[in-house]
Amino acid sequence: METQTYPTVLENVYKAAERLKNVVVRTPLAINNNLSDIYEAKIRFKREDLQQVRSYKIRGAYNKMAVMAPESLAKGVVCASAGNHAQGVAFACRTMKVKGTIFMPLPTPGQKLEQVRMFGGNHIDIVLYGDTFDEAKDAAEKFCKDHQGIFIHPFDDQDIIDGQATAALEILEQSDEQIDYLFLPVGGGGLAAGVCTVFRELSPQTKIIGVEPSAAASMKKALERGKPVLLEKISRFVDGAAVQKVGNLTFELCKNVLQDMATVDEGLVCETILSLYNKDAVVVEPAGALSVAALEKYKDEIKGKNVVCIISGSNNDITRMEEIKEKALLHAGLKHYFLVRFAQRPGTLKTFVMNVLGPNDDITFFEYTKKNSKEKGIAVVGIGLRDSKDFTPLFDNMKKYDFFVNYLNNDPSLMNLLI
Repeated sequence: METQTYPTVLENVYKAAERLKNVVVRTPLAINNNLSDIYEAKIRFKREDLQQVRSYKIRGAYNKMAVMAPESLAKGVVCASAGNHAQGVAFACRTMKVKGTIFMPLPTPGQKLEQVRMFGGNHIDIVLYGDTFDEAKDAAEKFCKDHQGIFIHPFDDQDIIDGQATAALEILEQSDEQIDYLFLPVGGGGLAAGVCTVFRELSPQTKIIGVEPSAAASMKKALERGKPVLLEKISRFVDGAAVQKVGNLTFELCKNVLQDMATVDEGLVCETILSLYNKDAVVVEPAGALSVAALEKYKDEIKGKNVVCIISGSNNDITRMEEIKEKALLHAGLKHYFLVRFAQRPGTLKTFVMNVLGPNDDITFFEYTKKNSKEKGIAVVGIGLRDSKDFTPLFDNMKKYDFFVNYLNNDPSLMNLLI
């Protein structure tokens, strides 16, 4: 029997797939009828949120540790993660009976911390350090030097990339037709690098679109500059993709294969999270929603095409849902905050309700303290709309009747201070 051979660049990916076949879930490539109808395309989800650690990160973490020498593992492993890589490393530590020290940023959602503890058990220690992944990573690398530990990088490592690439092999094996577009989230670039490696060899006609949060667009900036760039400031909200600098290796693997980098606002990410939950009963974390959130920007291009979106993870803390809902409403133009001037006399609030608010407008937030020494006082007022088109008459009426002081949606710093 003739032995089948593969291109050299893919050999390690196929080996990783064999190594992982009894460890990871072969997640479904499932059609989403709702989005397929909306975009008049065939939209399918690669459901990596259904992995046992609820993200694709188990692929790279386990593969990396599985190829390490026993004497190296005996020294203990160290990693830094915003959550999902940590769970993959914790799972591998418990399975292989290896000691692990896991550094995570201080603002890491509680749900992810609990999951790491559950998967690692008494084989891991968690150290909370810094405000961002990058600060936690620096601390983890220093810890390795001080304690002779082995650092398991979350993305910039070939064994990690090979493990993540096995998701791409599955996509191509599961698809019975050519894939025209593939959308995937980008943080440090490990998943993107793995997917690019496989698709470049096996499906070069597929257009690969990377998607980042607009407030942490490190790969987009790297592609613009021709090298990885450290972003001075990023938002941590999309924690699974909030990386200040992509990897050197991941950048090199992605730069000539990623056809485009899309960025999406946090509000659109939140709209997507709620839509997937309400319409499809799919629970995703912010980074897991990125690939779907970008579809609207490409609606004309993808019409009539076969499209795959990688749903990267579902580790979402339920306590974040109010914040997610708020960001979604703000982005959709359905919630607005104002500083409002009220004359300190009876009937002023009634005038505001009767003459300023429209028939479908609703006061959702009101904070006001009467001060007898002043003729007028300032209130912070939140107003919910049924339709974003109702904003203009609301704004005009507020000025017409001399209630308007300031529109807080345009001043996030002041809004966060007051609300």
